[in-house]
Amino acid sequence: MSASSPVKPEFSHLVELTYEAFSVTRQAAAAAAEGIATTSAAVLATVREREKQLDSLDRDIDDLVTTTITKVTEPEARELLACMKFAISMERIGDLLLGFCNRAETTASKMDVQDAKDLTMMTSQLERMLADVEEAFRSRNLDRAVAVLRADAELDRLRNVMMFRHLEPSSGDRRLESFHVLFMAQEIERAGDHAKNMAEEVCHLVSGRTVRHVLRSYDRPIEQLFLDHLRKQEP
Repeated sequence: MSASSPVKPEFSHLVELTYEAFSVTRQAAAAAAEGIATTSAAVLATVREREKQLDSLDRDIDDLVTTTITKVTEPEARELLACMKFAISMERIGDLLLGFCNRAETTASKMDVQDAKDLTMMTSQLERMLADVEEAFRSRNLDRAVAVLRADAELDRLRNVMMFRHLEPSSGDRRLESFHVLFMAQEIERAGDHAKNMAEEVCHLVSGRTVRHVLRSYDRPIEQLFLDHLRKQEP
């Protein structure tokens, strides 16, 4: 039995807390999407409870990493550090979603149909990104992690589309509404950046390389990847 065996339960518990944080964060994103789509104040209000849960999980994970990390193997220590980084990112996503929903509670019923549609798409995209990050971490799947990096570009695009629409001269008569809508879009875009940071951490955890090197291989043509595969098969 290795010297690190006695702390295995703590290690496993910390990883499970991280999975719980993923679940809570996805629930918050899903509630934000549903709340905007249905203008339901009751649904939007549930995000406040999810944010409190994420604060608590962040504290628990931070405390457990501190007491556990010196007693585990090097690969386990890397995983614990990843868990701590994930918890920080998800706590910040929770804060951003809470800000989003606080604004939505007062503006959703008066929101332009296209704005509501775009914000629903953004929050739904964020929920999918979080699910992909979790699956990438669980299965050490680089494909899912890279998918998150690419999905973040769609959040940027939607945010930009909304910004251009609200900065048009014809939108001057709804300046206050535009202010809230653009802040909401910015909050989801920033939450997407945190999801992207988690995907980058998975890339590093799995491959031992920076995300720039990982993306370099993914951006190569299929033909080149096939030739590289053939070379690896040579005796």
